[in-house]
Amino acid sequence: MSRAGRRALGLGRLNPVLPALLGAAAISSSAIAVRLAGTPAGTTAFYRCLIALPVLYPLALLEGRNKPRRSWRLRLRSLVAGGFFGVDLFLWNHAIYAVGAGVATVLGNLQVIFVTAAAWAVFNERPRRQFLFALPVVLSGVFFVSGLAGTEGPGYRPIAGVCYGLGTALSYAAFILILRKSTAGSRYVAGPLADATAGGALMALVLGLGFSELPFSVSSSALGWLAFLALVSQSFGWLLITSALPRLPAAVASLLLLLQPTMSLVLAAVFLSERPSALQLFGAALVCVGVVLAARSRVEDDPVTAPEPTPG
Repeated sequence: MSRAGRRALGLGRLNPVLPALLGAAAISSSAIAVRLAGTPAGTTAFYRCLIALPVLYPLALLEGRNKPRRSWRLRLRSLVAGGFFGVDLFLWNHAIYAVGAGVATVLGNLQVIFVTAAAWAVFNERPRRQFLFALPVVLSGVFFVSGLAGTEGPGYRPIAGVCYGLGTALSYAAFILILRKSTAGSRYVAGPLADATAGGALMALVLGLGFSELPFSVSSSALGWLAFLALVSQSFGWLLITSALPRLPAAVASLLLLLQPTMSLVLAAVFLSERPSALQLFGAALVCVGVVLAARSRVEDDPVTAPEPTPG
């Protein structure tokens, strides 16, 4: 975000560690809000994006004052990126119902592996050896955290949860890569995020209608949780994190953003009575270690790029 934009949003004078931590904490609550809303996956994804738009677009206008307008080609790329984000939210919401809010959020951290691998294959950004060490660590962690190693319970579907989690990570990786391409060399944050959120709302609308998961009438209680999700996570959390990442070293930002899955497990235990097993906690620790190794394996000439937060 430009300096003027950060000043306009009141973030320019803050130590970047503080907004990064607050943003990660805000996003960590999103999986719990999904469960408390209790709406179908398509409904949750659609309203999360739709309700955020009246917040994000005015901020985009404020950010872009006295600056050249973004081209329609860049805006179209942001919309396409948002389409993948809509797929990501749709699958992630299904993962939450399959394996629980905390576990689904941990599984989402696999996006770091896929982003790094895709950047290597598509953009020839060869990672360092830490990435190769991180891969088996993360996959082992996914095996334990998924519940395939023995966790049971009513409605618990570990295999489906892992499949949804992998789909979430893949679509989120596509979202990140395309959004980066659309914002290369740009200092705008609120504008691309608003366009991507609009693309996410459109894709969620298509998926929700296609899979009959988008009833337009929801209870007032559910609508309240969806509004909380849109305002706290999609707007407040994302803007805080994206304002902080450019001003933090990659290793520091990586460690700060790992607050998200850790807090999600804690919040799920407190508010949803989800009790992860010892093996799942061990798996979550392995995933976090692997994510740190993967983040540190980014190419040498990208010293301030940090892994993106999980879809939350």
